[in-house]
Amino acid sequence: MQHMVKCVSSFLLFSLLSVQAMSAENHIDLHQPKDFVDITTVAPDVQVDMRYFSSHNFIGRPIKGYNAPVCLLTRPAANAVKQVADRLRPFGLTLKIYDCYRPQSAVNDFIAWAKDPSQNQMKNEFYPQVEKNRLFEEGYLAARSGHSRGSTLDLTIVPLDSKIPIYDPGRPLVNCTASAAQRSPDNSLDFGTGFDCFSPLSHPDNVILTAQQRANRLLLQTLMRDAGFTPLDTEWWHFSLTHEPYPNTWFDFPVKQRP
Repeated sequence: MQHMVKCVSSFLLFSLLSVQAMSAENHIDLHQPKDFVDITTVAPDVQVDMRYFSSHNFIGRPIKGYNAPVCLLTRPAANAVKQVADRLRPFGLTLKIYDCYRPQSAVNDFIAWAKDPSQNQMKNEFYPQVEKNRLFEEGYLAARSGHSRGSTLDLTIVPLDSKIPIYDPGRPLVNCTASAAQRSPDNSLDFGTGFDCFSPLSHPDNVILTAQQRANRLLLQTLMRDAGFTPLDTEWWHFSLTHEPYPNTWFDFPVKQRP
């Protein structure tokens, strides 16, 4: 009998711990913590080109949850980004950010879009060589994003005095793996593909690149690693703060200007 009680107790304890672990792994918070900041208040030289607030993205319209073209990051991540921008400034360069904190509602928007085979208007630019129904299977999209934890961002390097080109939705779509001169206009240094290019060529260590493209990727990776970020092995533009403050929390408050 005592043995049975021990077994039942062990089972209940294991079940409780498992539920707690699952809850920690799946915790969604609808409130914006005070330590989420607008990157431009920390690093004013950094350019912000929030693609999911615009129609220039792989879906072709503004994404749910993006109510303003604002880059929100946890303060530790923002401070680390500033370190990188400060190191680039003497060379006439700075960072340009494509995406920062991403609400879970935006991720859910991606999921709903992926289930609708009729919405393919941006395929020729962003995913010309992969079928839409394989974007999750091949790791280009996920049901949970590190962006929703507030310490992950997508970015590139641009000349300090350059201007972000105005997107022309009437311009014919060009494969994101085409040359920089052919692709949709961007003031980025040449990294071999455009942003959000769902292609093996976007993998940071892809060898089918020019020497300059490899050098640009190495520069960005080195600077970001030095500042405490970890790169993603499938996207040259994607970095997460290694010691992020909310590793088990996904947030779902809208991106908007603070009063």
